[in-house]
Amino acid sequence: MNDIIRKRKSVRKYDLTPLDEETMQKIREFVESLKPLYPQIKYKVEITTKTKGLFGIKAPHYFALLSEECDGAYENIGFIGQQLDLYLSSIGIGTCWLGASKPEEKPVGDMQSLICMSFGKPSEPLHREVGDFKRKPLSEISEGSDSRLEAARLSPSGMNAQNWYFVAENGKIHCYRKKANPLFGFWLNSMACIDMGIALCHIAEESENFKFQKQENIPAKKAHVYMGTVS
Repeated sequence: MNDIIRKRKSVRKYDLTPLDEETMQKIREFVESLKPLYPQIKYKVEITTKTKGLFGIKAPHYFALLSEECDGAYENIGFIGQQLDLYLSSIGIGTCWLGASKPEEKPVGDMQSLICMSFGKPSEPLHREVGDFKRKPLSEISEGSDSRLEAARLSPSGMNAQNWYFVAENGKIHCYRKKANPLFGFWLNSMACIDMGIALCHIAEESENFKFQKQENIPAKKAHVYMGTVS
């Protein structure tokens, strides 16, 4: 398994000193190399120093992850953002997904801010041991056998809810998310879609060839929504 997947963590305490220009340039170059889950969906990654919203974390920098509003947009942003998370963790930079935050300045154009991510030099441990992860066992979130499911299990998710379910069979992984409580439906469903994109990024990291698409005649699961199949 990708070594960073085994030890990454959400960093909530930062040295507020801005990162040096050489490091920022590396990050900007990596942003240009990101691989979307759905190449046809327009998205943008902006770097800012201010956000607003609930559960704010003080950091020197933030990513604002923007997208056009369409089917698949939230999964796509989760897939893209988790590539940033893993890369920054690999070069000694801490990150944390901020599910209820937006950039202070409203985006220009037809794109919407879907989620933000803090980043900077950590003032707490950057990594952890695999035994320190607080995650549901595979038996609660999956059925069937596929070595890539452990990477998905270690994925971060909003409020650590892990609202996903995976069915592995014949080299494929069918992916589902839990339906949200109707009282908080849109927001929780959107966050669950981002979480699915994050988990798919981890699965992609462990795949020699990665392809994700919806297939026909996939068995339904009670209280879950079928998202697509990794093949």
